[in-house]
Amino acid sequence: MTRLSVNINKIATLRNSRGGKVPSVKDAAIKCQQFGAQGITVHPRPDERHITRHDVYELKPLVYTEFNIEGYPSEDFLKMVIEVKPHQVTLVPDTHNQLTSDHGWDTWKNLSFLKDVIARLQGNGIRTSIFVDPDVVAIEGAAETKTNRIELYTEPYATLYPIERHKAIEPFIEAANAAARLGIEVNAGHDLSLENLGYLYKNIPFLAEVSIGHALIADALYLGLETTIKKYLDCLK
Repeated sequence: MTRLSVNINKIATLRNSRGGKVPSVKDAAIKCQQFGAQGITVHPRPDERHITRHDVYELKPLVYTEFNIEGYPSEDFLKMVIEVKPHQVTLVPDTHNQLTSDHGWDTWKNLSFLKDVIARLQGNGIRTSIFVDPDVVAIEGAAETKTNRIELYTEPYATLYPIERHKAIEPFIEAANAAARLGIEVNAGHDLSLENLGYLYKNIPFLAEVSIGHALIADALYLGLETTIKKYLDCLK
């Protein structure tokens, strides 16, 4: 079964635009799980423009499904996640002020660094995932790091999907199959939506998890959160 993890960063963005506590990130996490989401994802950035460190600590006791924390493995980030001990940490190669994730790791160039980080996280009982492009060479490098999973960066798929879906999915099938051969579980995320998620799942049914935030929260503005989550879950059947 492919699990749906809801990224609630956009809830925090809306809250932070006015200050205060509305809408509540904590309530959103609780509701997402009640409505069927099998995980909650957050990506605390150094400038705390959406999810804050305080949010991370407050969410930990509320997430009874699966807690996934994304981020660049700076020393501050690593200290935080080792204290919180989420089920999974997804390592992304974002710069300090990056708007959103837009590429995967060069796993060979960063091999030594990633191996050390992953060993440290796994030594604290945390499953690891590395954000990668759909590139077999990068996935072979990921295998050398001993990561538990990779997360395929799916924006290129989402961009090409409305034009030529067969061409859009091909490199992702190849990448996912390569990871499976190497014994690495496969997650996917970035710009997945009600439009393109079902086709991704149909072609890569062994995905362990998809992490979806921006499109899901945008759909919820029109459809409501409960209906939206059910529609995304339907894409994974």
